[in-house]
Amino acid sequence: MTAGTDLRPPRVKPAQPGEPRRPWWRRPWVGPLGLVVVAFLAYSLPPYLAFDPAQSRVPAPEGFAAHYWFLVAHVLFGSIAMIGALVQVWPWVRRRFPQVHRYAGRAYVFAGVIPSGVMALTIGAASPFGPATRASDVMLAVLWLGVTWAGWRAARERRFGDHRRWMVRSFALTMSIILNRLISPIAIIVLEPQIGSTFGGSEVAFMQSVAAIAAWVSWTVALIGAQLWLDRKPKALSPR
Repeated sequence: MTAGTDLRPPRVKPAQPGEPRRPWWRRPWVGPLGLVVVAFLAYSLPPYLAFDPAQSRVPAPEGFAAHYWFLVAHVLFGSIAMIGALVQVWPWVRRRFPQVHRYAGRAYVFAGVIPSGVMALTIGAASPFGPATRASDVMLAVLWLGVTWAGWRAARERRFGDHRRWMVRSFALTMSIILNRLISPIAIIVLEPQIGSTFGGSEVAFMQSVAAIAAWVSWTVALIGAQLWLDRKPKALSPR
């Protein structure tokens, strides 16, 4: 870290006497998001914590013997990124424990996104699910690394407004893997009746199409949603 660099965010003006704090139920997305992340990690992590290639949910491409170990690293560092992102967006943590917020942010960037993104570039370029999925995985990894690094640099330069906007985009890309897992079964249900016609009876072509749809739609929808949220008009202040 550069000497003299101050990454502390601006001081938040404390609530005035008689000014009520926003209760937890006024942020209905916080609790469900935490439950979804915990459930996703509980399902996704066990096959890779065993360090047994036979339990991998992604088949290894031919000629890439180390694929499983790159995948394990991607999943483990990605899990750190998801947990760090959850801590970062939790309003209660930001307000009550700003030091935890700062350390979680550093862990999110340097122990989560960067190593996981580098692993994603490697395994994404060698994805066994076809060229369309490879293109999506590589694009996602590049964008994930890029927006996260832009957010980190903005914080170092004390441009906290820009930092927040970049990190909202980074958060959306981090969580897009959950959307990917939701889109896949929907694509299977919609496309399965067309195996004999559209895909000429090829299970390989069918599964590659499912993977490509889930890959492209998940992160593009998440990123567009984040941008729409950032561009929303602020609500008018209540006369009360």
